Amino acid sequence: MTYDRFKGHVPNENIWIVSNELYDGLVKEQLPELSSNNILLEPSKRNTAPCIAYAAYKIKKQDENAIMAVLPSDHVIFNEDAFREIINSAADQADNEKLITIGINPHRAETGYGYIQYEESTDSELKKVKTFTEKPEISLAKKFVESGDFLWNAGIFVWSVNAIIGSFEKYQKELAELFSDCNSAYFTDSEQKQINKAYSQSKNISIDYAIMEKSEQVFVLLGDFGWSDLGSWNALHEIKDKDENENVIEANTLLYNSKDNYIISKNKRLVVAHELSGYLIADFEDILLICKKEDSGVFRDFVNDVKLDKGEELI
Repeated sequence: MTYDRFKGHVPNENIWIVSNELYDGLVKEQLPELSSNNILLEPSKRNTAPCIAYAAYKIKKQDENAIMAVLPSDHVIFNEDAFREIINSAADQADNEKLITIGINPHRAETGYGYIQYEESTDSELKKVKTFTEKPEISLAKKFVESGDFLWNAGIFVWSVNAIIGSFEKYQKELAELFSDCNSAYFTDSEQKQINKAYSQSKNISIDYAIMEKSEQVFVLLGDFGWSDLGSWNALHEIKDKDENENVIEANTLLYNSKDNYIISKNKRLVVAHELSGYLIADFEDILLICKKEDSGVFRDFVNDVKLDKGEELI
């Protein structure tokens, strides 16, 4: 779906996919139109900063004046024409310094997103970012939303390759050196070997922590195109069909005085719930998860603790 939003608007040779090497076959199956050169394979998970650096350095070798739009593939966009207009507007304003992100008006306290506060000193639609806070705790997220002064960072970025590479060279010298050292290998048979070596030495860090929180050249465009990041249960709850009490039900249930819940079960057993509000109940063959669905940050703790105490087979 992310590819289809730009199919026919952007040449295939200008569309790049970064994914784990485990999904090489799946990416090629779903996007047979793309050249293998445009599928960048990560040997291990290192978060978003290394993968953006990889793409930026490789794209620059092909076009040193390229403008990049970074688009996560787990987003729902309901108004695709308006979305493309925002991306085109950002691309028109990108230069060798600006790092442009797309902001979304928040409607709930979400700990899975970054938050942007911008300066009101200009009438331009492109606003200078005042503060950039990555994935706050739930109490701080609630204050941000209540203040009305913050936008969600959608994780959608637009910048020139020169602007983002210059930012890596300034704020993340080690990553810059690792991927610039691969320059002679890009578009050759030795590329994957060099990238595997670079990833073995790369830190695990998001682009938000690595660059966006540090740079003084971050700008934001407000996006109003019907957006949801499917990276949290709250986000899934929003787009799913609900009953008269705002419950999403994907299970055999009996509910009593319960609202705003997400209940999913892959088992035949009956789920009975009483006086629950805002909960997630996820019942699978080998795990039962019951928790408040609003704080997606706790799921990172759950995953880490399960890995350490119970083994990766339950993730």
